[in-house]
Amino acid sequence: MSDSDQRLDRANAEFEEFVSMTAHHLRESLREVASYSQLMAKTYAGRLDSDAGVFLDRIREGAARMESLLADVVDYWATGTGDRQVSRTDMEAVLGQALLLTDKQIAERAAIVTHDPLPTVTGNFEILAKVLHHLIRNAVEYCATPSPRVHVSARREGSEWVFPVRDNGPGIDPAFHGRIFGVFKRLHGKEHPGNGLGLAFCKKAVEWHDGRMWMESAPGEGSTFYFTLPPAD
Repeated sequence: MSDSDQRLDRANAEFEEFVSMTAHHLRESLREVASYSQLMAKTYAGRLDSDAGVFLDRIREGAARMESLLADVVDYWATGTGDRQVSRTDMEAVLGQALLLTDKQIAERAAIVTHDPLPTVTGNFEILAKVLHHLIRNAVEYCATPSPRVHVSARREGSEWVFPVRDNGPGIDPAFHGRIFGVFKRLHGKEHPGNGLGLAFCKKAVEWHDGRMWMESAPGEGSTFYFTLPPAD
């Protein structure tokens, strides 16, 4: 390895540590903001007017959104850095982990998530679980119907597995398809949670696996997100 390569590796390692430590300290500060605002609400219960209660709720909500954003930023940045660690990965186990990560959203919306038999691929378990988590969470949270439904399937096409993730949501106008995977690109207002990093992370994570990602959708017809992964054989 040349001196320039060694310097680049050291710089990357230092920057990775800097990002990780900065995010950690920021998240700790946000937790304190949320904790003390909750403590104020309890301590002064009955002595605050309605406006003060609303303000404290907004503080806690803002802190929670910022903490979630920091976690997603770190995930997005970290994907594709460091050593590439992949192995035989059971996608049914990956889906199980993704459902655990999305349990709160699924329960709140009484969503139904189904799947066909899923194969074993070459991939990183943790990263792929986050990919499915983001896709399922988006499908559930943005669904306007009383009963969100998501179906995950797989089919072999040549030298890759194709995974469609289909939902019964409102669908997305084709005019917006080109921007949906962009960083901080949101198609919904503040009435929906999210920070515009979920799909950007998914696309980056899939490409890190030498795969591809795209979508098919139209208003009133739901959406299907596709991604490909290399097989385990």
